[in-house]
Parts: sequence; structure tokens; C-alpha cells
Amino acid sequence: MMKKPLLPPQIPDIIRKLEAQNRLEEIFELARLQPFTGDYLHWDRLYHLRPPDGFTVEEWWLVIKLQRRGFLRQIPFKDKQGRSFQFLLPDVVQEQLHHIDMGAGGTIGIPEPIVNPQTRDQYYIKSLIQEAVTSSQLEGAATTRKIAKEMIQTGRKPRDRSEQMILNNYMTMRRISELKSEPLTPVLVFEIHRLITEKTLDDHAAAGRLRRSDERRVVADVKGNIYHDPPPADELPERMAAICAFANGETPDYFIHPTIRAIILHFWLAYDHPFVDGNGRTARAIFYWAMLRQGFWLFEFISISSILLKAPVKYALSFLYTETDDNDLTYFIVAQMEAIQKATRELHSYIDRKAQEVHEIETRMRILDRFNHRQAALIRHALKHPFQEYTVGSHRKSHNVVYETSRTDLLNLHQRGILEMKKRGKTIVFTVPRDLSDRLKRLE
Repeated sequence: MMKKPLLPPQIPDIIRKLEAQNRLEEIFELARLQPFTGDYLHWDRLYHLRPPDGFTVEEWWLVIKLQRRGFLRQIPFKDKQGRSFQFLLPDVVQEQLHHIDMGAGGTIGIPEPIVNPQTRDQYYIKSLIQEAVTSSQLEGAATTRKIAKEMIQTGRKPRDRSEQMILNNYMTMRRISELKSEPLTPVLVFEIHRLITEKTLDDHAAAGRLRRSDERRVVADVKGNIYHDPPPADELPERMAAICAFANGETPDYFIHPTIRAIILHFWLAYDHPFVDGNGRTARAIFYWAMLRQGFWLFEFISISSILLKAPVKYALSFLYTETDDNDLTYFIVAQMEAIQKATRELHSYIDRKAQEVHEIETRMRILDRFNHRQAALIRHALKHPFQEYTVGSHRKSHNVVYETSRTDLLNLHQRGILEMKKRGKTIVFTVPRDLSDRLKRLE
């Protein structure tokens, strides 16, 4: 169970205490000389650290808050009490934004397998499945990646709500790639929500519409501890219009980096909690829409949710830190930028690992040159998964090709003795022979 963060002390209370001690001018002077800290710490963490010499921990907090105040910028996003949200960009975030500009939307450091049209679709499908599974698991879906991947690739129907959530997420991510050229409107948000929640809600009619006043939703744990109580339902139409205006760059009247805008959209929709369910998945989907719309094409290949799933408490705390410290979105921004950085590294690491595996196989078995790239990929997979079964549908989805191309690939592999073929009902299933390695050597 997650513990609620400690609430920061009120700045006016600290100032009054310092005035009574005749130390206010001294602290202000120390604040002027104190370097701006690189770590963006909430009081919940700062409270346990040793303050700099000459400060109590409360005085240290005052200094940090005074330093931040000069850099914070407000946005047209308000909490339930009408107080604006705000943010600043620490050096570490600005450095990460530079890397995103260069590597996620430009042409420097592009992984070759993603550029190569022969292998691009394979990585695209892998990313879609990864994001679909982990985003659903963040919201409680209980199934493994292996089972979900088998369901998506074979085209079988979901067997339970968890599998339906994952399939919905997968279809939504594919749809977002098609919607990236469209501006965000309430209708588009409703379409995304409808795709995400299809056949998973107790009230199917709640898909693709705002929650009503009799559908109060709070974010709470199993013991009933409330972490977030969203705005009332009668404010949601106006708030949704504000989200869309912000998403389309109509507000505010100053430049916000597209990545920061996408991250704030993620938080904003989750904060408003406009739907009866599926708010987290919808918020993350809107984040992807925003990144792809701004030309950051690499985000088709990375899974943010897979990083968030590894540290769900940290993800949740980044929301709570913002809400409990003057609506300072910087906490959430820093956490999300770290997740983006880790997800990008994982993509590069995965590509390097796969490239090494391919190199080792191809070094030993030049015979793979006799097959097209899809067949070669299947053979590599089959060598490591001797009990795997393949169908025209699964092969088609793995490589994003038409039915006839997939069928031709598999029948050709069967004719050349690489796969065995049998019929299961009306479906033709291709299986891996026990002596696959020997068959390949004989061909060579």
C-alpha cells in the first residue's frame, strides 16, 4: 500500500517564525548565495535529508521554494479550487529535451533496424504489444505478455476482461498512429476512450462519454484511503475544451516544448478523471498522440508504460507531489522525462541485443540468406522457441503484411522442409520440427 506524502509546511508560517527570531534577512541572504539544487525534491523526501550548514530543514525548504518561484510559469489548467498549475524546467529536463529533439524527431542516431523497411514493422508491432500490455497492467490487467502476444498474433478473441483491455489498447495505439494529423477535439478524445474501454465497462454506454454527476469517481486504495478526488462532473465539458485548446497549442501565449506539453496533457486528463474508467490508459494514449503529432516518430517504437510499470509507486507519487506542493507540475515532468529516457535506452539496448543474436545465427548459418527477411525472422524465432506454432494470421500481424504474402511465406517454408503443417479445425497450423537445425544444415 502506498503511503501518502508528507504535506509541506506553509511558507507564510516559516516566514512568521523567522521574523519572530529576527532571522528573515539572514535567510534571504543565504538563499541568494545558495546554489540552485539540481534534484527536484518534494518535502516528503527533503524532510529526511540533512540541510546545508546554517539551516534548519524548514529554512532549507523556504530557500528552495524562493529559488523555484522565480522560474515557475503558470498554464491555463486549474485545480478544483481555481488555483493554477505551474512548472519550470530544471537543467536535467532541458538536457533530456535536447536529446529527444535530436534522436526522436531528427535523423541523428536513428537505429538502423527502424530505418530499414525490411525490419521496421517487426519493431513497430513489438512496441505496440509491449505498450498495450504494460499500460493495461498498470490499470489492473492480470495476464502475461506471452499470453497477450499469442492472442494478438493469432487473432483469437479475448477470454476475459484483462485480455480485452490489452487488445483494446493495442487497437487504440494503432489507431492513434492514424489520428496523429488531426487536432484534438472532445469527439476525438471520446473516440480514443471508446476504443480503450470497449467491452470492459460494467455499463457499456459509459464508453466514449463524460461521467455524470451521479458517477463520482475517486482514486483510492483497497482500504478506502482517497488519494485523488477529481473535479465535479458539471465542470468536465468546459475542462475538456480547455484540454483540447492546450493540446492544439492555442494556449498559453508563450512557447512550451511539445514534449512538456504532451506530459502535461497526460497529467491533466488523469487529474480531471473525466470518465468512469479507463482514465489512465486514455491519458497515456493522448500523450502518444501529442508526441506523434509533433513529429517525434521514435515514440511509435518505445513503451513508456513498461517503465512506469516497473516503479508504479514512483509514478503515483509524481501525481501526488504535484497536487500537494502548489500544483507544481515539475515533479511529474521530471518523473516522465526519466521514464522517456529509460524507455529510449531500452529500445536501443533491445535493438543491439537482437542485432547481436542475428549476427551470431547468420555467422553460423549462411543458409538464411536464401530466405526473405520475414522467413528468416521466423526461422530465428523458431530456433529459440521449438514448440511455437505459427498461422497465416500470426505471421501477418508480426510483419504487418497482407494475407496472401503471409500465406506464401509459410507455405514456401513448408515446401522447403523448414516447417511442418497440419490442420486444426479450419485453421492451418505450422509447427517447428524437432530437427530444425539439422534440416537447415542439410539445406546448406
